[in-house]
Amino acid sequence: MDNRRKEKNEGYDNDAYTADSYVDVADQTGSSENDVWALPELEVDFTPWSELSTGGKVKRILWHYICKIILLLGFLFIFICSLSFLGDAFKLLGGKAAGQAFAENQILSNPVAGLMIGVMATVLLQSSSTTTSIVVSMVGGGDLLSVSLAIPIVMGANIGTSVTNTIVSIGQITNKNDFRRAFAGATVHDVFNWLTVLVLLPLEVITGYLEKISSLMIDSMDLQTTKGGKMDFLKVITKPFTKLIIQIDKKVIEKIATGKLKDDSPSIIKHICCDKIKNKTLEEVNGTLIETVKSVNVNCKNCKFLFESVSRDGGWSDAAVGAVLLIIALVLLCACLVAIVKLLHSLLRGQMAHVIRKFINADFPGVCSYFTDYLAILIGAGMTVLVQSSSIFTSSLTPLVGIGVLTVERMYPLTLGANIGTTATSVLAAFAQDPSKLKNSLQIAICHLFFNLSGILLFFPLPFFRPPIRAAKFLGTQTAKYRWFAVLYLIFAFFILPGAGFALSVVSWIALAAVFIPIGVLIFIVFIIKVIQEKCPKCLPKKLRNWKWLPECMRSLAPFDRFLMKITGNCYCCRKVGCCKALAIEEGEEKETPQRIESDVHLRNVSHVHNNSNSYNVDTRM
Repeated sequence: MDNRRKEKNEGYDNDAYTADSYVDVADQTGSSENDVWALPELEVDFTPWSELSTGGKVKRILWHYICKIILLLGFLFIFICSLSFLGDAFKLLGGKAAGQAFAENQILSNPVAGLMIGVMATVLLQSSSTTTSIVVSMVGGGDLLSVSLAIPIVMGANIGTSVTNTIVSIGQITNKNDFRRAFAGATVHDVFNWLTVLVLLPLEVITGYLEKISSLMIDSMDLQTTKGGKMDFLKVITKPFTKLIIQIDKKVIEKIATGKLKDDSPSIIKHICCDKIKNKTLEEVNGTLIETVKSVNVNCKNCKFLFESVSRDGGWSDAAVGAVLLIIALVLLCACLVAIVKLLHSLLRGQMAHVIRKFINADFPGVCSYFTDYLAILIGAGMTVLVQSSSIFTSSLTPLVGIGVLTVERMYPLTLGANIGTTATSVLAAFAQDPSKLKNSLQIAICHLFFNLSGILLFFPLPFFRPPIRAAKFLGTQTAKYRWFAVLYLIFAFFILPGAGFALSVVSWIALAAVFIPIGVLIFIVFIIKVIQEKCPKCLPKKLRNWKWLPECMRSLAPFDRFLMKITGNCYCCRKVGCCKALAIEEGEEKETPQRIESDVHLRNVSHVHNNSNSYNVDTRM
């Protein structure tokens, strides 16, 4: 009863909840007594160790532990490689367009346009590290881009990098409960980045606090360049395989962005490979000798990889290779994700699984429990620095959230740590710049770091005020009911919204304000009403205590769901996945037995009687 009441109080219609609403809550939880976001019970469907024979124990050790762990590591390796292929495919499809967008300095003078370019460029490049490295190179290039104009682009890069783990979460769409958790675990990153930008971008435009703080820090430092510094720990493992399939020349995108390459005809695919040797030189800067390390190319020859021959000498275009590589990457990504989830389900059973899950989600004892999440932030930052990619780190955690090993609450600080860890790339890129331009390059890298730290200070220290978690759970609940909503969200959040914001900002500030300010005011008013509905519904006029007075299409996705059902009702794939809630009910996924309905009605009647009894007692005392 308590969980059912909790669902009602945290619902989005409050008093508008009908009898069917209670049935939906029961469906989501799997039973009326379980919290929908509670970690699922782990399966214990195998013979205990003490009851096994000697041969059985050997078999379990060899197959269940050793072989399955090796398979898991193998699929994880291919999964990470598929993420690399996905990024390369997007670079081939949109890398030149992203470079040309960066080259438009007049457009970048508008902070909203710069923000949206940062989002779309990172979505196309599938790497915030690449985007920030390009921005750092442009800032270090002198007059190409100032620090103040680069800050919104870096903010946009933070948003765009979260698209990868959102795509990965869709791989668990076939299981409603897993998909709910996985999508919430992925979108908590999206929501945090969007909320941080909504608060800090206007603050930065008005006060310029990021630019001022970073400038004070830079002025107090004794800076020395370290050209050639890299930390490619993960690529040391994956690059020998990925370079056999495709090799991308990122310098072409950087040259287009910095204006060094006016013609966009050169291919992004690398055709000439050279060995590199390090050449140390001494340069005098302000009377001080500084040792720099430069890479020199020797023994240049034609590259050898899968797509090299078909794309050389008027062969396949970059777009054609990118399209084929995108299909290969998505197939590998989905196949590996399914295999990883099944292997994890198989491995995480019994007492060991309970120990692992308890350890991951455990808190420090007593008053020290508050600092557990801060340790998670440090772990997330450290792991991201090691793999040099926040997308890979968070995408690897998303399946764990889906199968119930990791909670959304614990995923949140790990994600924040990943945001901090990814700034290490921009810092390294800054130190690789020309000594005379090191100050500006490092300043934008520090702005990136302080932007993420500012977001953490806003939405993390107070445990009761962590809106990204609640918003992510709302999105997870909606995608569990209407699975097509996940694709709609992905398209809207990372393509339509940035594209519309960019187009309106290019037209004029008036057009941008005329569209987004009324929408923002409306969302704020709805948010305030929702809070009052939950905390003090009697403070509102009777009509505003629920949303029943609105047309159904303005308060529910059900009409759109029915429309999609009519269009795709005979589609086998949609029936198999259960894209529409109505289809899922028809196929029996949420079909209720008469006993279940009778039980729900009984619970509602008991709740109604209980509430009436409370009301009577209150009236009597008054």
